[in-house]
Amino acid sequence: MTDPPRFEMRGIRKAFGATVALDGVGLAVRAGEVCALVGPNGAGKSTLMGVLSGALVPDGGTMALDGSAYRPRDPLAARRAGVAMIHQELSLAPHLSVTDNVVLGLEPARFGVVRRAEARDRATQALGRLGHADIDPAAAVGALPPAAQQLVEIARAFAVGCRVLVLDEPTSSLGREDARRLFELVRRLRADGQAVVYISHFLEEVKEVADRFVVLRDGRNVGEGRTEAASHDDIVSMMIGRRVGEMYPRGQRTPGDVVLDVEDLGPGGVRFALRRGEVLGIAGLVGAGRTRLLRTLFGLEPVRAGRVRLGVHAGAFPPSARWEQGMGLVSEDRKGEGLAASLGVADNLTLSRLDGLGPGPIVLPSRRDAAARRWIDRLDVRCRGPRQPVSELSGGNQQKVALARLLHHDVDVMLLDEPTRGIDVGSKAQVYELVDALVAGGEGRAPRAVLLVSSDFPELLGVCDRIAVMCRGRLGAARPVSELDEHRLVLEAAGGAA
Repeated sequence: MTDPPRFEMRGIRKAFGATVALDGVGLAVRAGEVCALVGPNGAGKSTLMGVLSGALVPDGGTMALDGSAYRPRDPLAARRAGVAMIHQELSLAPHLSVTDNVVLGLEPARFGVVRRAEARDRATQALGRLGHADIDPAAAVGALPPAAQQLVEIARAFAVGCRVLVLDEPTSSLGREDARRLFELVRRLRADGQAVVYISHFLEEVKEVADRFVVLRDGRNVGEGRTEAASHDDIVSMMIGRRVGEMYPRGQRTPGDVVLDVEDLGPGGVRFALRRGEVLGIAGLVGAGRTRLLRTLFGLEPVRAGRVRLGVHAGAFPPSARWEQGMGLVSEDRKGEGLAASLGVADNLTLSRLDGLGPGPIVLPSRRDAAARRWIDRLDVRCRGPRQPVSELSGGNQQKVALARLLHHDVDVMLLDEPTRGIDVGSKAQVYELVDALVAGGEGRAPRAVLLVSSDFPELLGVCDRIAVMCRGRLGAARPVSELDEHRLVLEAAGGAA
């Protein structure tokens, strides 16, 4: 391919205080090409695209658009130049119509009066170009389904002559059918000569929709290639800096005494024993009852039958008591109940255990921040500091904060419900390393016990010592991972084997 790039970025540098987000990054995409930009959370993908879309001013480097120097002063200037970014969280005005959203900020006007007919024509033409003339330009955007809202935002880009389109995690809020339609749209845009940058941590999507991929890690270029010539493992290895087979570390594990003993729990009669120094996995499909089991153990749901013994404590207890007894839970619903998104990192880390952070009942912010920094450093949480709102962190870093709370509380038994859902492979590898270190013990600390629920069966096989399969509320016997494989887990989870 000898055509010059539609846009080119060279030596882009950007720092936020002492944090270097981009360190001489380069990226070039040609017209009629879909380039996937991949990398672990904190790699610099969003920062780089923020520079391209005019939201951030680089500290150094050069950019060109169709061979001419390009340096937008803000996102509106970038849109006028033909560069548009569709963020994961759509930036639409839900109370306005489709037409108003499409022309927002660039309304056709004469003597200060908006030309409504011309605005409607622009919206209709933009939607028609995307193959969706069926969307009513007069409809309120807030009344449209997520997939249609995303199309409205893309139409806004094309209403002013888009040449470069950046899609940031575009399928995060879409169902399978809507995602398929989006892929068809991306292919159509490529055929029309658009340059598309596709950001996603779903490598299956990257392989399906992109011609080429570029990998960032720690603010630097670390690899690139044609997607058709690269395997899933090749891309992951570039992202995490090691081979995929090394994603699941396994130190010296010596299972000890039983710390959690469950007998005939609930209508399904669940029975199992969890030992110190091991990871016990619970496999199953959505709706099998895995999350309800963990919530019952932690006291969020009542024990209707059976017995739960945690150490020397037997019976049903509320979550506050479970914390004090040495049990902690990481919820699968990170945003809804796992974290207080509006509070800072330090608050989320320490809320369950405030003793030692000041004299008596008083919490000294300096001590709280110092306690948080210990875990921020140990878990490599990428944040500006202990007081940064958790809502501003990436999904992987949010999950590290949720795990750090359990470490701050110094629990013996950790209930982890889908701990790697929605985070990139780099953050997943860090979570696996942490779990392995916790069950191995060391540094003067006894090994922990981990009960891990996951829908990712390869993850269970890589991380766990034993796995039990749950189907329709009933839990099978836990067996060593050496006796299991992915096919058997899927079969049993679907009720195809005893």
